[in-house]
Amino acid sequence: MSILSRSIFTCALVATLPLSLLAQESGPKPIAAKLQPFVDNHVLAGAVTLVATRDKVLDLETVGYADVAAKKSMEPDSLFWIASMSKPITVAALMMLVDEGKVKVDDPVEKYLPEFKGQMVVAEHDDNHTLLRKPKHPILVRNILSHTSGLSFKSPIEQPTLDLFPLATRVRSYASYPLMFEPDSKYQYSNAGINTAGRIIEVVSGQKYEDFLENRLFKPLGMKDTTFWPNAEQIARIAKSYKGTKDKSNIEEVQVDQLKYPLDDHQNRFPMPAGGLFSTAEDIGRFGQMLLRGGEYGGKRYLSEAAVKQMTSRQTPAALKESYGFGYAVNGATFGHGGAYSTNISVDPQMGLVLVFMVQNAGWRNDDGKKILPAFNATAVKVFGK
Repeated sequence: MSILSRSIFTCALVATLPLSLLAQESGPKPIAAKLQPFVDNHVLAGAVTLVATRDKVLDLETVGYADVAAKKSMEPDSLFWIASMSKPITVAALMMLVDEGKVKVDDPVEKYLPEFKGQMVVAEHDDNHTLLRKPKHPILVRNILSHTSGLSFKSPIEQPTLDLFPLATRVRSYASYPLMFEPDSKYQYSNAGINTAGRIIEVVSGQKYEDFLENRLFKPLGMKDTTFWPNAEQIARIAKSYKGTKDKSNIEEVQVDQLKYPLDDHQNRFPMPAGGLFSTAEDIGRFGQMLLRGGEYGGKRYLSEAAVKQMTSRQTPAALKESYGFGYAVNGATFGHGGAYSTNISVDPQMGLVLVFMVQNAGWRNDDGKKILPAFNATAVKVFGK
Protein backbone atom coordinates (compact mmCIF):
# COMPACT_ATOMS: atom_id res chain seq x y z
CA MET A 1 0.00 0.00 0.00
CA SER A 2 1.36 3.42 -0.97
CA ILE A 3 1.92 6.13 1.64
CA LEU A 4 -0.96 8.15 0.12
CA SER A 5 -3.32 5.17 0.11
CA ARG A 6 -2.37 4.30 3.68
CA SER A 7 -3.05 7.90 4.72
CA ILE A 8 -6.49 7.92 3.07
CA PHE A 9 -7.34 4.57 4.66
CA THR A 10 -6.27 5.82 8.08
CA CYS A 11 -8.36 8.99 7.81
CA ALA A 12 -11.41 6.96 6.76
CA LEU A 13 -10.91 4.59 9.67
CA VAL A 14 -10.60 7.43 12.19
CA ALA A 15 -13.76 9.04 10.82
CA THR A 16 -15.80 5.88 11.50
CA LEU A 17 -14.36 4.94 14.89
CA PRO A 18 -16.62 5.31 17.94
CA LEU A 19 -15.24 8.16 20.02
CA SER A 20 -14.63 5.90 23.01
CA LEU A 21 -12.31 3.78 20.85
CA LEU A 22 -10.72 6.86 19.29
CA ALA A 23 -9.72 7.99 22.79
CA GLN A 24 -8.19 4.60 23.51
CA GLU A 25 -6.17 4.38 20.28
CA SER A 26 -2.54 3.61 20.92
CA GLY A 27 0.12 6.10 19.94
CA PRO A 28 1.24 9.51 21.15
CA LYS A 29 -1.31 11.73 22.84
CA PRO A 30 0.15 15.21 22.35
CA ILE A 31 -2.55 17.13 24.20
CA ALA A 32 -2.63 14.80 27.20
CA ALA A 33 1.17 14.98 27.34
CA LYS A 34 0.99 18.78 27.37
CA LEU A 35 -1.60 18.84 30.16
CA GLN A 36 -0.15 16.03 32.31
CA PRO A 37 2.30 18.34 34.16
CA PHE A 38 -0.65 20.38 35.42
CA VAL A 39 -2.15 17.18 36.82
CA ASP A 40 1.17 16.13 38.33
CA ASN A 41 1.51 19.54 39.99
CA HIS A 42 -2.00 19.34 41.48
CA VAL A 43 -3.30 22.32 39.54
CA LEU A 44 -5.68 20.35 37.32
CA ALA A 45 -7.67 17.31 38.44
CA GLY A 46 -8.38 16.07 34.91
CA ALA A 47 -9.73 16.98 31.49
CA VAL A 48 -11.36 15.65 28.35
CA THR A 49 -10.37 17.39 25.13
CA LEU A 50 -11.77 17.08 21.63
CA VAL A 51 -10.56 18.40 18.29
CA ALA A 52 -12.82 18.14 15.24
CA THR A 53 -13.16 19.40 11.70
CA ARG A 54 -16.50 20.01 10.06
CA ASP A 55 -16.56 16.36 8.95
CA LYS A 56 -14.95 14.26 11.66
CA VAL A 57 -13.43 14.08 15.11
CA LEU A 58 -9.65 14.16 14.77
CA ASP A 59 -8.74 13.67 18.40
CA LEU A 60 -10.34 12.81 21.73
CA GLU A 61 -8.05 12.64 24.74
CA THR A 62 -8.35 12.27 28.48
CA VAL A 63 -5.91 13.19 31.21
CA GLY A 64 -5.99 12.99 34.99
CA TYR A 65 -8.91 12.12 37.21
CA ALA A 66 -12.66 12.52 37.33
CA ASP A 67 -12.36 11.76 41.06
CA VAL A 68 -8.96 12.46 42.58
CA ALA A 69 -9.57 10.80 45.96
CA ALA A 70 -10.87 7.60 44.37
CA LYS A 71 -8.17 7.66 41.65
CA LYS A 72 -10.97 7.36 39.10
CA SER A 73 -9.58 8.24 35.69
CA MET A 74 -11.24 10.80 33.45
CA GLU A 75 -13.16 8.98 30.69
CA PRO A 76 -14.16 10.10 27.19
CA ASP A 77 -17.83 10.09 28.22
CA SER A 78 -17.38 11.93 31.52
CA LEU A 79 -20.09 14.53 32.11
CA PHE A 80 -19.48 18.14 33.04
CA TRP A 81 -21.60 21.06 34.20
CA ILE A 82 -21.02 23.35 31.22
CA ALA A 83 -22.57 26.41 32.92
CA SER A 84 -22.57 29.40 30.53
CA MET A 85 -21.71 27.21 27.56
CA SER A 86 -25.49 26.65 27.73
CA LYS A 87 -25.98 30.19 26.40
CA PRO A 88 -25.14 29.58 22.72
CA ILE A 89 -27.31 26.45 22.78
CA THR A 90 -30.27 28.51 24.00
CA VAL A 91 -29.58 31.18 21.41
CA ALA A 92 -29.37 28.58 18.63
CA ALA A 93 -32.81 27.34 19.65
CA LEU A 94 -34.22 30.87 19.53
CA MET A 95 -32.60 31.49 16.15
CA MET A 96 -34.51 28.49 14.80
CA LEU A 97 -37.68 30.46 15.51
CA VAL A 98 -36.11 33.51 13.84
CA ASP A 99 -35.47 31.38 10.75
CA GLU A 100 -39.12 30.31 10.80
CA GLY A 101 -40.27 33.94 10.90
CA LYS A 102 -41.83 33.52 14.35
CA VAL A 103 -39.39 35.85 16.12
CA LYS A 104 -37.52 38.93 14.89
CA VAL A 105 -34.34 40.03 16.63
CA ASP A 106 -35.24 43.70 16.19
CA ASP A 107 -38.62 43.29 17.90
CA PRO A 108 -39.12 44.53 21.46
CA VAL A 109 -39.07 41.73 24.02
CA GLU A 110 -42.45 43.00 25.24
CA LYS A 111 -44.03 41.86 21.97
CA TYR A 112 -43.55 38.28 23.13
CA LEU A 113 -43.52 38.82 26.91
CA PRO A 114 -46.04 41.55 27.87
CA GLU A 115 -44.71 41.69 31.44
CA PHE A 116 -41.83 43.83 30.09
CA LYS A 117 -44.15 46.63 28.93
CA GLY A 118 -43.46 49.90 30.72
CA GLN A 119 -40.08 48.82 32.11
CA MET A 120 -38.11 51.84 33.25
CA VAL A 121 -34.38 52.56 33.38
CA VAL A 122 -32.35 53.91 36.31
CA ALA A 123 -31.42 57.54 35.57
CA GLU A 124 -29.86 58.38 38.94
CA HIS A 125 -29.03 56.35 41.98
CA ASP A 126 -27.32 56.89 45.32
CA ASP A 127 -27.85 55.84 48.93
CA ASN A 128 -30.74 58.26 49.34
CA HIS A 129 -32.70 58.06 46.12
CA THR A 130 -33.28 56.33 42.81
CA LEU A 131 -34.66 58.24 39.85
CA LEU A 132 -36.28 56.30 37.02
CA ARG A 133 -37.18 57.37 33.52
CA LYS A 134 -38.49 55.83 30.36
CA PRO A 135 -35.71 54.27 28.23
CA LYS A 136 -35.06 55.61 24.75
CA HIS A 137 -36.33 52.30 23.44
CA PRO A 138 -37.53 49.13 25.14
CA ILE A 139 -35.16 46.19 25.23
CA LEU A 140 -35.04 44.32 21.93
CA VAL A 141 -34.52 40.63 21.36
CA ARG A 142 -31.06 41.43 20.00
CA ASN A 143 -30.23 43.15 23.31
CA ILE A 144 -30.92 40.08 25.43
CA LEU A 145 -28.87 37.93 23.03
CA SER A 146 -25.84 40.25 23.14
CA HIS A 147 -25.83 41.35 26.82
CA THR A 148 -26.69 44.95 25.97
CA SER A 149 -30.20 45.05 27.46
CA GLY A 150 -29.59 46.71 30.82
CA LEU A 151 -30.95 43.67 32.67
CA SER A 152 -28.98 42.67 35.75
CA PHE A 153 -27.00 39.43 35.98
CA LYS A 154 -29.72 37.69 37.97
CA SER A 155 -32.81 38.35 40.08
CA PRO A 156 -32.79 38.56 43.89
CA ILE A 157 -35.06 35.48 43.96
CA GLU A 158 -32.35 33.37 42.29
CA GLN A 159 -30.60 32.43 45.49
CA PRO A 160 -29.09 30.48 47.10
CA THR A 161 -29.11 28.63 43.75
CA LEU A 162 -30.15 29.64 40.24
CA ASP A 163 -32.58 26.81 39.51
CA LEU A 164 -35.21 27.14 42.26
CA PHE A 165 -38.17 28.62 40.37
CA PRO A 166 -39.98 27.95 37.09
CA LEU A 167 -38.57 29.88 34.15
CA ALA A 168 -41.73 32.00 33.81
CA THR A 169 -41.46 33.08 37.44
CA ARG A 170 -37.83 34.10 37.14
CA VAL A 171 -38.43 36.05 33.94
CA ARG A 172 -41.36 37.94 35.47
CA SER A 173 -39.01 38.95 38.28
CA TYR A 174 -36.56 40.43 35.76
CA ALA A 175 -39.36 42.50 34.24
CA SER A 176 -40.35 43.85 37.66
CA TYR A 177 -37.04 45.67 38.16
CA PRO A 178 -35.82 48.74 36.26
CA LEU A 179 -33.06 48.44 33.70
CA MET A 180 -29.59 49.26 35.00
CA PHE A 181 -28.67 51.28 31.92
CA GLU A 182 -30.02 52.37 28.53
CA PRO A 183 -30.24 49.45 26.10
CA ASP A 184 -27.27 49.44 23.67
CA SER A 185 -25.24 51.86 25.80
CA LYS A 186 -23.23 49.23 27.69
CA TYR A 187 -22.31 45.56 27.70
CA GLN A 188 -23.12 43.71 30.91
CA TYR A 189 -23.02 39.94 31.01
CA SER A 190 -26.51 38.84 31.99
CA ASN A 191 -27.94 35.44 32.81
CA ALA A 192 -31.29 37.20 33.01
CA GLY A 193 -31.14 38.13 29.33
CA ILE A 194 -30.48 34.61 28.06
CA ASN A 195 -33.07 33.16 30.45
CA THR A 196 -35.54 35.64 28.96
CA ALA A 197 -34.66 34.28 25.51
CA GLY A 198 -35.50 30.81 26.80
CA ARG A 199 -38.90 32.05 27.96
CA ILE A 200 -39.58 33.56 24.52
CA ILE A 201 -38.94 30.09 23.07
CA GLU A 202 -41.63 28.68 25.35
CA VAL A 203 -44.22 31.35 24.54
CA VAL A 204 -43.68 31.35 20.79
CA SER A 205 -43.31 27.59 20.28
CA GLY A 206 -45.97 26.51 22.76
CA GLN A 207 -43.53 23.96 24.18
CA LYS A 208 -41.60 23.87 27.42
CA TYR A 209 -38.15 25.32 26.82
CA GLU A 210 -36.43 22.06 27.75
CA ASP A 211 -38.72 20.05 25.45
CA PHE A 212 -37.96 22.36 22.53
CA LEU A 213 -34.23 21.81 23.05
CA GLU A 214 -34.66 18.06 23.33
CA ASN A 215 -36.89 17.75 20.26
CA ARG A 216 -35.24 20.26 17.97
CA LEU A 217 -31.56 20.04 18.94
CA PHE A 218 -30.44 17.30 21.29
CA LYS A 219 -32.19 14.26 19.81
CA PRO A 220 -31.62 15.13 16.13
CA LEU A 221 -27.96 16.06 16.73
CA GLY A 222 -27.32 12.94 18.80
CA MET A 223 -26.49 14.97 21.93
CA LYS A 224 -27.59 12.07 24.11
CA ASP A 225 -25.83 13.23 27.29
CA THR A 226 -26.87 16.89 27.25
CA THR A 227 -29.46 17.56 29.94
CA PHE A 228 -30.56 19.74 32.84
CA TRP A 229 -31.37 16.67 34.90
CA PRO A 230 -28.70 13.96 34.63
CA ASN A 231 -30.11 10.54 35.47
CA ALA A 232 -28.51 8.07 37.88
CA GLU A 233 -26.26 6.56 35.19
CA GLN A 234 -25.15 9.99 34.02
CA ILE A 235 -24.61 11.25 37.57
CA ALA A 236 -22.14 8.41 38.05
CA ARG A 237 -20.16 9.84 35.10
CA ILE A 238 -20.05 13.46 36.30
CA ALA A 239 -16.50 14.64 36.92
CA LYS A 240 -15.96 15.98 40.42
CA SER A 241 -15.43 19.72 40.79
CA TYR A 242 -12.30 21.20 42.39
CA LYS A 243 -10.82 24.46 43.56
CA GLY A 244 -7.62 25.51 45.28
CA THR A 245 -7.32 24.86 49.00
CA LYS A 246 -7.32 27.87 51.32
CA ASP A 247 -3.51 27.88 51.52
CA LYS A 248 -3.30 27.33 47.71
CA SER A 249 -1.03 24.30 48.22
CA ASN A 250 -3.36 21.77 46.60
CA ILE A 251 -6.84 21.27 45.14
CA GLU A 252 -9.93 20.09 46.99
CA GLU A 253 -13.31 18.76 45.93
CA VAL A 254 -16.27 21.14 45.97
CA GLN A 255 -19.94 20.91 45.05
CA VAL A 256 -21.41 23.10 42.32
CA ASP A 257 -22.87 25.83 44.53
CA GLN A 258 -25.12 27.35 41.87
CA LEU A 259 -27.32 24.25 41.54
CA LYS A 260 -29.75 22.53 43.88
CA TYR A 261 -29.17 18.88 44.73
CA PRO A 262 -30.11 16.15 43.95
CA LEU A 263 -29.51 16.93 40.31
CA ASP A 264 -32.16 14.50 39.05
CA ASP A 265 -34.96 16.21 41.01
CA HIS A 266 -37.51 17.22 38.36
CA GLN A 267 -39.94 18.57 40.96
CA ASN A 268 -37.75 21.14 42.68
CA ARG A 269 -35.13 21.99 40.05
CA PHE A 270 -35.94 23.98 36.94
CA PRO A 271 -34.04 24.51 33.67
CA MET A 272 -31.69 27.47 33.45
CA PRO A 273 -31.21 28.56 29.80
CA ALA A 274 -28.20 30.71 30.71
CA GLY A 275 -26.19 28.04 32.49
CA GLY A 276 -27.89 24.85 33.62
CA LEU A 277 -26.80 22.15 31.20
CA PHE A 278 -24.58 19.12 31.73
CA SER A 279 -22.85 17.63 28.70
CA THR A 280 -19.89 15.70 27.30
CA ALA A 281 -17.05 16.60 24.97
CA GLU A 282 -18.64 14.54 22.21
CA ASP A 283 -22.01 16.29 22.46
CA ILE A 284 -20.50 19.78 22.53
CA GLY A 285 -18.29 18.80 19.61
CA ARG A 286 -21.37 17.89 17.56
CA PHE A 287 -22.96 21.25 18.33
CA GLY A 288 -19.75 23.03 17.34
CA GLN A 289 -19.51 21.05 14.10
CA MET A 290 -23.07 22.02 13.22
CA LEU A 291 -22.17 25.69 13.54
CA LEU A 292 -18.88 25.23 11.70
CA ARG A 293 -20.87 23.70 8.84
CA GLY A 294 -23.06 26.81 8.68
CA GLY A 295 -26.04 25.29 10.50
CA GLU A 296 -26.12 21.82 8.91
CA TYR A 297 -25.12 18.46 10.37
CA GLY A 298 -25.66 14.89 9.24
CA GLY A 299 -27.72 15.94 6.24
CA LYS A 300 -30.17 17.97 8.35
CA ARG A 301 -30.33 21.76 8.46
CA TYR A 302 -30.80 23.22 11.92
CA LEU A 303 -30.05 26.88 11.27
CA SER A 304 -29.76 29.06 8.20
CA GLU A 305 -26.31 30.31 7.30
CA ALA A 306 -27.58 33.83 8.00
CA ALA A 307 -28.59 32.84 11.55
CA VAL A 308 -25.19 31.27 12.20
CA LYS A 309 -23.48 34.39 10.87
CA GLN A 310 -25.47 36.57 13.27
CA MET A 311 -24.64 34.31 16.20
CA THR A 312 -20.94 34.20 15.41
CA SER A 313 -20.18 37.75 14.28
CA ARG A 314 -20.07 40.91 16.35
CA GLN A 315 -23.47 42.30 17.30
CA THR A 316 -22.45 44.68 20.08
CA PRO A 317 -22.42 48.40 19.08
CA ALA A 318 -19.17 49.68 17.60
CA ALA A 319 -18.79 52.18 20.45
CA LEU A 320 -18.40 49.36 22.98
CA LYS A 321 -15.08 47.58 23.52
CA GLU A 322 -16.71 44.17 24.04
CA SER A 323 -17.13 41.97 20.97
CA TYR A 324 -20.07 39.62 21.37
CA GLY A 325 -22.38 38.01 18.86
CA PHE A 326 -25.66 36.32 19.73
CA GLY A 327 -24.69 33.85 22.44
CA TYR A 328 -21.01 33.77 21.51
CA ALA A 329 -17.95 35.82 22.30
CA VAL A 330 -16.33 36.82 19.01
CA ASN A 331 -12.59 37.29 18.71
CA GLY A 332 -11.46 38.10 15.21
CA ALA A 333 -11.70 34.93 13.15
CA THR A 334 -12.87 32.72 16.03
CA PHE A 335 -15.95 32.45 18.21
CA GLY A 336 -16.52 30.57 21.42
CA HIS A 337 -17.76 30.49 24.97
CA GLY A 338 -16.59 29.37 28.38
CA GLY A 339 -18.32 28.19 31.51
CA ALA A 340 -18.01 29.12 35.18
CA TYR A 341 -16.11 25.92 35.99
CA SER A 342 -13.57 26.46 33.19
CA THR A 343 -15.12 24.48 30.33
CA ASN A 344 -14.67 26.03 26.89
CA ILE A 345 -15.46 25.71 23.21
CA SER A 346 -13.62 27.59 20.48
CA VAL A 347 -14.47 27.43 16.78
CA ASP A 348 -12.15 28.68 14.05
CA PRO A 349 -13.93 28.70 10.65
CA GLN A 350 -10.78 29.73 8.75
CA MET A 351 -8.76 26.86 10.18
CA GLY A 352 -11.79 24.58 10.12
CA LEU A 353 -11.43 23.39 13.71
CA VAL A 354 -13.68 22.90 16.73
CA LEU A 355 -11.80 22.78 20.05
CA VAL A 356 -13.62 21.49 23.14
CA PHE A 357 -12.06 21.70 26.61
CA MET A 358 -13.92 19.99 29.44
CA VAL A 359 -12.78 20.40 33.05
CA GLN A 360 -14.48 21.14 36.38
CA ASN A 361 -12.52 23.80 38.17
CA ALA A 362 -14.15 26.40 40.42
CA GLY A 363 -11.02 28.50 40.72
CA TRP A 364 -7.41 27.74 39.85
CA ARG A 365 -5.16 27.45 42.89
CA ASN A 366 -2.41 29.49 41.22
CA ASP A 367 -1.65 31.31 37.99
CA ASP A 368 -0.48 28.09 36.33
CA GLY A 369 -4.16 27.24 35.96
CA LYS A 370 -4.58 30.13 33.56
CA LYS A 371 -2.04 28.48 31.25
CA ILE A 372 -3.99 25.24 30.79
CA LEU A 373 -6.60 26.31 28.24
CA PRO A 374 -4.06 28.27 26.13
CA ALA A 375 -1.76 25.21 26.25
CA PHE A 376 -4.57 23.02 24.93
CA ASN A 377 -5.56 25.45 22.19
CA ALA A 378 -1.98 26.02 21.04
CA THR A 379 -1.17 22.30 20.97
CA ALA A 380 -4.37 21.46 19.13
CA VAL A 381 -3.69 24.07 16.45
CA LYS A 382 -0.06 23.03 16.12
CA VAL A 383 -0.86 19.34 15.74
CA PHE A 384 -4.16 19.45 13.86
CA GLY A 385 -4.31 22.89 12.20
CA LYS A 386 -4.05 23.40 8.48
